[in-house]
Amino acid sequence: MPDFDVEFDVVVAGSGAGIAGAYTAGREGLSTLMVEATDMFGGTTAYSGGGGMWFPCNPVVQRAGTDDTIDAALDYFHAVVGDRTPRELQDTYVRGGAHLIEYLEQDPAFEFTLLPWPDYYGSAPGARADGYRHIIPLPVPDSDLGRYAGSVRGPLDTERLGAPAPDLLVGGRALVGRFLLALQRLNTVTCWRNAPLVELITDEDRVVGAVVEQDGIAVRVGARRGVLLASGGFEQNATMREHYGVPGSATDTMGGPGSTGGAHRAAIAVGAALDLMDQAWWSPGMTHPDGRSAFALWFTGGIFVNQEGRRFVNESAPYDQLARDVLRQIDDGTTRLPFWMIYDNRAGDIPPVSATNVSMVDADRYRDSGLWHTADTVAELADAIGVPAMELAATLERFNRLVESGVDEDFDRGDEPYDRVFTGGESPLVPIDTPPYHAAAFGLSDLGTKGGLRTDTHARVLRPDGTTILGLYAAGNTMAAVSGTAYPGGGNPIGASMLFSHLAALDMAARSGAAR
Repeated sequence: MPDFDVEFDVVVAGSGAGIAGAYTAGREGLSTLMVEATDMFGGTTAYSGGGGMWFPCNPVVQRAGTDDTIDAALDYFHAVVGDRTPRELQDTYVRGGAHLIEYLEQDPAFEFTLLPWPDYYGSAPGARADGYRHIIPLPVPDSDLGRYAGSVRGPLDTERLGAPAPDLLVGGRALVGRFLLALQRLNTVTCWRNAPLVELITDEDRVVGAVVEQDGIAVRVGARRGVLLASGGFEQNATMREHYGVPGSATDTMGGPGSTGGAHRAAIAVGAALDLMDQAWWSPGMTHPDGRSAFALWFTGGIFVNQEGRRFVNESAPYDQLARDVLRQIDDGTTRLPFWMIYDNRAGDIPPVSATNVSMVDADRYRDSGLWHTADTVAELADAIGVPAMELAATLERFNRLVESGVDEDFDRGDEPYDRVFTGGESPLVPIDTPPYHAAAFGLSDLGTKGGLRTDTHARVLRPDGTTILGLYAAGNTMAAVSGTAYPGGGNPIGASMLFSHLAALDMAARSGAAR
């Protein structure tokens, strides 16, 4: 066996998705090392505004009185994902979430509540318009985290704009914080920060440990039960994005700074199979004065137009679907970046975007950067953004007629339950007829790449021939997404990340000689 500087039962790389595996392994009595590549815990998970998880029939929604069934949820997931990922993997996710929440709620550190969020394909069989598959963690004070206080990544306004970090952890920060709250009560889990995993150590055909650079010093760490790779995607790595053909830019991602693909590269070196490597969780992105386009949603008005001044998409569609429409039209040459949100002055000159993820700064900075424009007439606005004036005028005239009719015959805006989630069930069609007129530049953003290591239903990493690499597991955006090229619902990325991280740890705990 190789020589090690230190040994544990389990090594977990990543503190976003990985934190569920570290907690589970430690709770099951296994000595566990969780290594985080950066100086803060939480990864991309900590940036999530809600920290939601899509888990049908979990205890929280059951207490709220849902009449949902696992069979209906399976029908929905299968219809949306199709055969792009193995059926047994899809079934494991849909069935497993409820059990994970039961497991976590046995620990007083975890509290969740229902946040109704409609499924993203409302016309698919088994879809829920009431959103009773989506739960979020309750907020928790950072000061409650003891030795882990002040160690949770985010929020984005703190990291990008220098805003003070609030004491109350909400959304994804609350989820990570609650796991840290639970970890400090366990004496089985050790956490290292500034400690990226850079290499896997093998003995014949089994992974037995990893090389971790702790504060720049290489440490050979033994892993008696296995290594879980859950350190995010590779969205921050421009070279890998280009190599695998991932559209968009590393500068516009919402992924955590540690998501550079190190775990992917380590697994590739030991023969791991890959899938979905050209895929990401995409979204439209409002472009800010720093030149970065950041995930934006909750549009309360406005339309998007392309370089021809023509409307080209359902602006109220779920963000991944909307962005994929943009990508398809970029590919066929009918749209290019930036595209423009056109809106009027009925609510003032600020774009009607209620959730920008990175807060808007002073309006003059957008104007000085050429990102926002205002004009008294449609023709003047068209000239300012470089689109044909007659086309833009015709687009607005057509749209206002559709608003008056109450039916979007062009792009079906408002037909799906999700389209109306931000308007209290009312139509999202708002006329654009109150001068002056405004335009705001948009690009593409993403919530991380979703391509990664192929796994089985226990999160064990597979080789190209379908056999398992003993001792190696993957979860989160390091694992090829169970949802394939689809984004079935809010909370799907975090939900799947936490579940397969948990399942990996349970599999390691079930091995011969596991402490209980």
